[in-house]
Amino acid sequence: QVQFVESGGGLVQPGGSLRLSCAASGSMFARYDMAWYRQAPGKQRELVTSITSGGSTYYRDSVKGRFTISRDNAKNTVYLQMNRLKPEDTAVYYCNLRRPGDYWGQGTQVTVSS
Repeated sequence: QVQFVESGGGLVQPGGSLRLSCAASGSMFARYDMAWYRQAPGKQRELVTSITSGGSTYYRDSVKGRFTISRDNAKNTVYLQMNRLKPEDTAVYYCNLRRPGDYWGQGTQVTVSS
């Protein structure tokens, strides 16, 4: 079972930036379609963005033009560059397969507040 370790979260002021990283285990990473998800307090987990093995990307409307997903297959890592952050981006961010199973990593907390 592939596992993920997310990092890079923190407290940032509105308008600021953060770069999240997700390190994946195993040797099949390059074949996986990957995604970032987030879960805000009291809300369901939601898909934020995804990237296929071929590099095609998807973004939910609320983050288009502000967030960028990328991957480095040599490092088994997927990234999320988040710019112009808003308070409503506050959540725990998780990476996983685009079609996740039951396993989830610990996530990384992103808090956008002045």
